Amino acid sequence: MPKQMTFASLAHATKKKVTRREKFLAEMEAVVPWSRLLALIEPHYPKMGCKGGRPAMPLEVMLRIYCLQQWYALSDPLAEESLYDSDAMRRFAGLELGEDRIPDESTILNFRHLLERHALTEAIFGEVNAYLAEQGMTLRSGTLVDATIIDAPSSTKNQAGKRDPEMSSTKKGNDWYFGMKAHVGVDADSGLVHSLETTTARVHDSRVWDELLHGHETSVWADKAYVNRLIAKVRARVEHPFRVLKRQFGYIKTRYRGLARNRAQLSRNRAQLFSLFVLGNLYLVRRRLMA
Repeated sequence: MPKQMTFASLAHATKKKVTRREKFLAEMEAVVPWSRLLALIEPHYPKMGCKGGRPAMPLEVMLRIYCLQQWYALSDPLAEESLYDSDAMRRFAGLELGEDRIPDESTILNFRHLLERHALTEAIFGEVNAYLAEQGMTLRSGTLVDATIIDAPSSTKNQAGKRDPEMSSTKKGNDWYFGMKAHVGVDADSGLVHSLETTTARVHDSRVWDELLHGHETSVWADKAYVNRLIAKVRARVEHPFRVLKRQFGYIKTRYRGLARNRAQLSRNRAQLFSLFVLGNLYLVRRRLMA
């Protein structure tokens, strides 16, 4: 049953200008396969709130807030504040100010930890890519392999007095970087990321080569392919996901300390990268999906 419109909703309905944020959220509303993702998470989602007695927030509300966090680089506290400040974000999450309970930062954090604890962001990555394959978006004829460096705070002004022990330094050109690497395998035809591995910054791309191939390639391109201008035009497609990650979604620095030591227990940074890249895939083909 639809909710009764508040005065704020009525005012929004009569305004004439559609903002850039509203346009973006409307596009993502249309292309995210919500029902499939909800079915994936629902078995792990608590029916009651952590304090007992009070019902948990609706799962779809929390999933939408999590997506907002990835698209706008929002911390848990800032995500809570944004829901109070932005009518567009509240509307996307399905919340009415004054009518619905706005989840606090602890509730938002607990949902993020639930996804991490059950490795659900990697499962979402696979589910969305399966959905895109069903739509004919991934042909899997060839793979482009590349990596991007994600900076991490190098300061030692913390409780331990040390830099993050699970990050490392590497030199690119004449510059030194401290952080981690996101290694991706990108479909040569669609430009979509089909595989992801994370390492510290010093690990060479060749160390994770096998993990980035799906095994049915007819061709593979790596960095040395840039010597050929024709091949370089194909290789340029691997830069599109990185551009979306860093320019569109604003993910240029790690938010959490530490990397996963194995695939069984994803770290927070690794989990977030799975979410970012799969949402980036949907963003890259949003107009084709909407058409």
